[in-house]
Amino acid sequence: MRVFQNVSDIGNLQQALKEAFELKDDRYRYSDLGKNKTCLLIFFNNSLRTRLSTQKAAMNLGMNVIVLDVNQGAWKLETERGVVMDGDKSEHLLEAIPVMGCYCDIIGVRSFATFQNRQDDYEEKILNQFIKYSGKPVFFMESATVHPLQSFADLITIEEYKRNERPKVVLSWAPHPKALPQAVPNSFAQWMNAADVDFVITHPEGYELDPQFVGDARVEYDQMKAFEGADFIYAKNWSCPGVTRPEDYGKVICKDMSWMVDDRHMAVTNDAYFMHCLPVRRNMIVSDSVIESPNSIVIPEAANREISAQVVLKRMLTDL
Repeated sequence: MRVFQNVSDIGNLQQALKEAFELKDDRYRYSDLGKNKTCLLIFFNNSLRTRLSTQKAAMNLGMNVIVLDVNQGAWKLETERGVVMDGDKSEHLLEAIPVMGCYCDIIGVRSFATFQNRQDDYEEKILNQFIKYSGKPVFFMESATVHPLQSFADLITIEEYKRNERPKVVLSWAPHPKALPQAVPNSFAQWMNAADVDFVITHPEGYELDPQFVGDARVEYDQMKAFEGADFIYAKNWSCPGVTRPEDYGKVICKDMSWMVDDRHMAVTNDAYFMHCLPVRRNMIVSDSVIESPNSIVIPEAANREISAQVVLKRMLTDL
């Protein structure tokens, strides 16, 4: 595996899940696989779970790990072609990327959407430059449009906790004071569509995700109706994707607090588990009572980030 971006890159999902649970039972089974290999983790944005879980996964495989915070520990990088570099950016990504590739065997990159231009964000300009110019395998640690390590961990978690063979999984928009990317809901939709689940997306009008990620999912604008009989509730905010209203791309167009997941919502589910990628704004996305309930599995979900990253790194190391 040279690139990990979409669910299709992981191949057969059942085989990937089997591999994940084998690694979870014995995390150091392949500790010699990464001997004398280096994983470079590049962060253009802040991170807690992604940084820690990916470092741990790489170390489980015996790899050396280098972490680079672009906006804190390196020169400011220019990302656009044709720019006269007379401002505060001292180095161009086109020189920086191949240099980075000289010092490692595998590269992970985290770079959020800018919300300045939808086309640029959805073309994944920054991540694709790493794929093109680094000469090394590249995995996405969240990009402008996707967060596959999170969604793989979500699928592992659902597989662990499901009570029936084909659970009903609901992705629900929830309010937030800031404009957030669509990466997590995009990826979650993509991975759930590939899994054997009954998948429903619910959100206010104007928050329609890009059709390439929605796929065959059922979209329900009535949140309470969507929650009925659900086995898993995945709450997540995202800003306007600009599908039906391009001029609103990246904007907050709704702050309706009735969409916050609380006991009233959970009461109509099938005693559903609550999921969220974290960090979460309490009493905006979800009430204290729901996130602190026995059915909240946000911590096991976060713990599985180590496992999803380890499967990906193991496969990349095997293919070097």
